Amino acid sequence: MLEFYTQKINTHVPISVIRIVGGIDSSNFNLFQEYIDSHLKEGATYILLDFEGVSHISSAGLRVVHNLFNKLRALHKDVNDDELRKKMSMGEYKSPFLKITSLAPNISEIFNIGGFDIYIEIFSDKTAAINSFR
Repeated sequence: MLEFYTQKINTHVPISVIRIVGGIDSSNFNLFQEYIDSHLKEGATYILLDFEGVSHISSAGLRVVHNLFNKLRALHKDVNDDELRKKMSMGEYKSPFLKITSLAPNISEIFNIGGFDIYIEIFSDKTAAINSFR
């Protein structure tokens, strides 16, 4: 079973902390996508994904995270595609709008192999992740 809990925190910016519990795979990734999309429709523009309760994630779940990254970029229009590619190749770009926290070691390895750590900041400490939003 896949469950979601959201906490709204106002620091420098309004953050939606979305805590995910369960495994994310091809049988339920659509629930994850729908939950994320509902928050975007409600106006969420800064999102922290808390993976503390996630036991496993497949490529379908990773696709939801990548789609969220693209949707937040489109909302904020922080850099154009060419500039993004250049900054990413130089290790100079991390999304200011999407962060991830509390990955189990096996999930962290999947995110690193998939290259998500190149453009999304991943934190082991939830408080540090929250404080990193500007």
